[in-house]
Amino acid sequence: MIKLTESAVKRVAEMVAKNESAIGLRIGVKESGCSGYSYDLGFAEVIDDNDTVIEQDGVKVIIDNVSMPILDGIELDFVKQGLNQSFKFNNPNVVSSCGCGESFSTTK
Repeated sequence: MIKLTESAVKRVAEMVAKNESAIGLRIGVKESGCSGYSYDLGFAEVIDDNDTVIEQDGVKVIIDNVSMPILDGIELDFVKQGLNQSFKFNNPNVVSSCGCGESFSTTK
């Protein structure tokens, strides 16, 4: 299961509303960096047969079935710190991450 904080729900709703072709937020992982994976965010315009759709408070999050085991159990948050704002992934499946925090591993 994937959960969104209240601030993440609000931000996703704002982003999707500004993009006429978007039906939700697509979250995935891709092989990247020195640790193995990085998060991949974008707009979902279609839902494929191999997608999992999670709807929370009126917003849809779409995840492909390859990424789902790595993302299962995450909490997605949206935080603002000064002039910076970003999505933060609280992922219980992460075992280690690289020094810069851009990539992560789910195996020891």
